[in-house]
Amino acid sequence: MYLDKASKSELQNMLTEVEQQYQQLSNAGLKLDLTRGKPGSEQLSLSNCMDGILEGNYTATDGADVRNYGGLDGLPEAKSLFSQVLQVSSDEILIGGNSSLTLMYQSVLFAWRFGLSGPESAWNLQDKTTVLCPVPGYDRHFSICEDLGINMLPVAMKDDGPDMDEVEELIKTDPSIRGIWCVPRFSNPTGVVYSDAVVDRIAQLGKIANPAFRVLWDNAYALHAFREGGATLSSLMEKCKQCGTQDSVLMFGSTSKMTFAGAGLAYLGASKTNLAQFKKHLGMCSIGPDKVNQLRHVRLFNDYNGMLKHMEKHAALLAPRFEAVQKHLNEAFSSSDMGDWGNPPGGYFISFDTRPGLATETIRLADQAGVKLTPAGSTFPYGKDPEDCNIRLAPSFPSLEDINKAMEVFVVCVKLASVRQKLGSLK
Repeated sequence: MYLDKASKSELQNMLTEVEQQYQQLSNAGLKLDLTRGKPGSEQLSLSNCMDGILEGNYTATDGADVRNYGGLDGLPEAKSLFSQVLQVSSDEILIGGNSSLTLMYQSVLFAWRFGLSGPESAWNLQDKTTVLCPVPGYDRHFSICEDLGINMLPVAMKDDGPDMDEVEELIKTDPSIRGIWCVPRFSNPTGVVYSDAVVDRIAQLGKIANPAFRVLWDNAYALHAFREGGATLSSLMEKCKQCGTQDSVLMFGSTSKMTFAGAGLAYLGASKTNLAQFKKHLGMCSIGPDKVNQLRHVRLFNDYNGMLKHMEKHAALLAPRFEAVQKHLNEAFSSSDMGDWGNPPGGYFISFDTRPGLATETIRLADQAGVKLTPAGSTFPYGKDPEDCNIRLAPSFPSLEDINKAMEVFVVCVKLASVRQKLGSLK
């Protein structure tokens, strides 16, 4: 039903029907969770063979005993393998611990406190430091900035990436800007893949920005397509080298949604200059990463093609879950004006926009009915969605049965909030 075209009596009839559905679902005693994009147990089990995979052979290709200290930037074979994911050379990558979030926090902290282009480039030397945040975006990026007292400035996300006209104009006019967060492939939560044209323009930001400016390129879903149609992503580092801006980029990734989420590998791709500065400070707090785990991952994948085949197994598990969400949304809202949503061919999320002003109420209703969703506003800096409309759905972790139950609740909650708001506006 198109609410804006419905009569008051039609809306009242729909309200009665939806309220009855909501009451029935609320009485079912559901306890379901769609808050975070965690891999499901079946996905985690795909990597169980890593246990014992080394068979007592702890020697890396360079002869190092991986059980010992050292190797601050990771094993050569791990660097060679994961550099292909970030599309950098093997001497432009550092392999860390299990969390790319840790590498991101450390990178921003080092840039803020020490500077990555010498002491004079430290972000904290100015009264205010600003980072651009395409929205809707990833809440943990925003948390890093908020924790360090870095100002965040939202910029619009379009179908092919950030609004680059807006980004470039802000950089030219606001001298406090020192960075921009990017999730370039299957962006969290919209699923957008940055176009070649957008990547080209991002590569050139270093020409117009302050020398201390860094593109924070979180390529978390580089290999996470689950059906055909996932556009490829241009190599940002290659484009940066073509225009001499390679020092303006820090790239991140991990195996958190490829192997064991709590025991994977994270990696940082950057120019040799940036890596040298990063390792200078990293060496103050680490004697080296878990190289045993790095070797386990190399043995699991063997090579890049092996990694792609492994990800095909993940895709087979994820695709039905995302299809289920799309089925519920299409059946409920394809002929209505109660919501808009994306249909990405990869990543871990579906972004749903309610009518303005209804995200908080929809999430409240769902919670009362036993379905937890990501808090309203999470996809915006400071938790403030100016339209109060964006909701991030994360269908990877629950079973297919639970997803169908949760989506039944979600659909009813959207309808209930929408009809109540529309009737209220008619009084």
